[in-house]
Amino acid sequence: MATIYEERYSYHPDDFKLYGTEKIRKEFLVEKLMEAGNIRLVYSLAERFIVGGAVPVNNALPLETIDPLKADYFCERRELGVINVAGAGSVVVDGVEYKMNFKDALYIGKGNKEVLFKSDDEKSPAHFYINSAPAHKEYPVKHVTMGDANVLHLGSLEFSNERDVNQLLINGVVETCQLQMGMTELKTGSVWNTMPPHLHSRRNEVYFYFDVPKEQAVCHFMGQPDETRHIWMQNEQAVISPSWSIHAAAGTSNYIFIWGMAGENLDYTDMDVIQPNELK
Repeated sequence: MATIYEERYSYHPDDFKLYGTEKIRKEFLVEKLMEAGNIRLVYSLAERFIVGGAVPVNNALPLETIDPLKADYFCERRELGVINVAGAGSVVVDGVEYKMNFKDALYIGKGNKEVLFKSDDEKSPAHFYINSAPAHKEYPVKHVTMGDANVLHLGSLEFSNERDVNQLLINGVVETCQLQMGMTELKTGSVWNTMPPHLHSRRNEVYFYFDVPKEQAVCHFMGQPDETRHIWMQNEQAVISPSWSIHAAAGTSNYIFIWGMAGENLDYTDMDVIQPNELK
């Protein structure tokens, strides 16, 4: 077992305009998150957001602190959101075990010292998707199922963007300091997510794509509205979206993605919508 991490920096939009394909993928794409028997983390200086994945197989995986945090334990000054995107498992928080089925979410507040990830079946292990942000206050651990989510039905098949936005770890469902997470599921025949796209200058966002069929792909769009770029992505990959960047995608089939945000506020509707005919 190992905890593998890397650090990413913040980026100026003027510099981003000069990036080629290789540079964009290196800085913003998280290609490998789910690795059997390991925890993989990316620490981004954009809102000091951490994105990661844990795949326990034979043994439980402890969430250990990493050097950039300068902390005695991972949640000493941070809150944590976890969503299971594969086989059944559980998360143990300071001795209390929470059963995590497919698509279940768990909020873990600041101050919890021990976090363990476990799978029920090593032949069908859980894949725990992780988001974390700095926290100023302790809030209780809360288990959230899809049945507990606040669901927004958006878009239409006519415009290829019919989807359910499942708000899981969000204000009104669970108390958090700044972290918000949810899951958007596209209906069959729809491929566009977050269309029309938007900006929210007071939050950054990370998208994690999963349930992408084998041999299919998702094309993620980012950048300023008048200077967009794209990244082709595969199943169980994530992309970091700075506050000055749009975030939208189209797939070669329908798929599911998890959005995670952190920043100045908890107002989900705080966004500036960009119409499709304004994009360049």
